[in-house]
Amino acid sequence: MTTIDWIVLVLALASVVFYGIWKSRNIGSSENFLAGKRDLPWWTIGLSIMATQASAITFLSTPGQSFFDGMEFVQFYFGMPIAMIFLVLFVLPVYYRLRVTTAYEYLEQRFDLRMRTLTAILFLTQRGVAAAISIYAPSIILCAVFGWNLALTNFMMALFVVLYTTSGGSAAVSRTQELQMTIMLSGLVLAFILVLYQLPDGVGLTEAWQIAGATGKTKVLDWSFDFRDRYNVWSGVLGATFLFLSYFGTDQSQVGRYLSGKSLRESRIGLLFNGFIKIPMQFLVLSVGVMVYVFYQFNAPPLHFNQVNRAKVAKTEHEITFQRLEARNDSLFLEKKVLLDGLTADMRNGADGVPDQTGCNSRNWKRSGTCCGAKQNQ
Repeated sequence: MTTIDWIVLVLALASVVFYGIWKSRNIGSSENFLAGKRDLPWWTIGLSIMATQASAITFLSTPGQSFFDGMEFVQFYFGMPIAMIFLVLFVLPVYYRLRVTTAYEYLEQRFDLRMRTLTAILFLTQRGVAAAISIYAPSIILCAVFGWNLALTNFMMALFVVLYTTSGGSAAVSRTQELQMTIMLSGLVLAFILVLYQLPDGVGLTEAWQIAGATGKTKVLDWSFDFRDRYNVWSGVLGATFLFLSYFGTDQSQVGRYLSGKSLRESRIGLLFNGFIKIPMQFLVLSVGVMVYVFYQFNAPPLHFNQVNRAKVAKTEHEITFQRLEARNDSLFLEKKVLLDGLTADMRNGADGVPDQTGCNSRNWKRSGTCCGAKQNQ
């Protein structure tokens, strides 16, 4: 990294901390610490909820999901709007009427202190484990890029998070997440544009999407009812609805965001905003992975992307086998590139159709009925 890169990185991190602390200054009670001053507008609530659910893991792993499996993961979020509508109609009014600061305070009023204590402990344990994973994932990336010590990086990131959360409470988290989510969404759009820009001349968004579609990467809807299938319309509408009801309705990491709203109306709009924007956001995240997949159809991918693991194989009894596999991988890539060059030439010349999974286009199908030794489907 250059000096200007370091300056931007340090200023961005420092601005997040000081922005959150400044916006949540004058915290004078436990209620203000847990629910802020209850003055958050709907857009802050919505972006904060999205940022809480969409941690760094989302932006690191979800593109990888679509790289290998395509766009079907977006169906998992089809139940979110349904869950949000139910919450804004039946759950939020109860929380606001009781003026609670946490979801577990409601349980104390409904049952007793023991129930509140039990659920609070379960929440803290669960969130502690989840936070550890959320910190660990970006730490791996930072260590790979900068060569930092992993344990030290984890410690510094945890210290950074504890600093601004304990200094400003819930309001600091919501305010900084508003800024963070804006940065992350902008980064997603920029990443999509940069990957598209790196594709060869003559391969634009339409051509790239057609190439990805030939291998099933762009398939979004799966109407099959199969219990062995993780992602389809039915699991998204049925299973995910109840999952999101439990998560957004009872998990304090979410409840604390919309209890900080300036009114019931603002909190309702914030939740609905999250519910209906989340699907397009996930579509964008998955699209980045699909574009990366197309990029590696024109640029030779490594046999194994993790260079740390690649280095471990060196000078072992498996190195020769790995080198043979690499040579085979390079040979297959060259064969595939010849087919893709012909396909993109057809696209530029206005040929209709897209390649099927064998790498052939519909012009060849129409001409001979066969392609690459495969029979045309009837």
